[in-house]
Amino acid sequence: MKKVSCKIYAYLLVALLSISGIGTALANVSMLHDFSFNHPIFLHDHPFAKRKLVVQVSQANPERWTLTLNTAQNLLNFFGQEKIQIVIVAFGPGLKMELKNSPVAQKIAAMNAEGVEFDACHNTMEEMKKKIGHLPVLVPSAVIVPAGIVRIMQLESDGFNYVKP
Repeated sequence: MKKVSCKIYAYLLVALLSISGIGTALANVSMLHDFSFNHPIFLHDHPFAKRKLVVQVSQANPERWTLTLNTAQNLLNFFGQEKIQIVIVAFGPGLKMELKNSPVAQKIAAMNAEGVEFDACHNTMEEMKKKIGHLPVLVPSAVIVPAGIVRIMQLESDGFNYVKP
């Protein structure tokens, strides 16, 4: 039930902010207030997933980002999007992958539509804010999590396999 209510709340928030003229730049789904280490929540439900994977992105390297996305796509193709749950967690310099102007932004949107979740580290966002004067603008499908490493630990504790391409 909590997964569904968080998802509905997120979509309503995006809709309200868009209607009000604030736009989607500030409307990323956020787990900052709902995060509970022992009870992970997700943007996409995968009730039939037999495989679960969390992928770390921590380098500002577009070639690495492409490798990460291609690997995730290969897994979706192999297992089928209903049989695998993939969460890609970006933090540190790797957060640049999930910025609105990222060279892989369109691929992220397409993979989000296939059920891949893209998590963005809030700690990294706050550090970037100190340098640029505002929180960075993320791709619309990015989910803000309190800390990238903590999210990875949470998902590993929940049975996710871990990969860092």
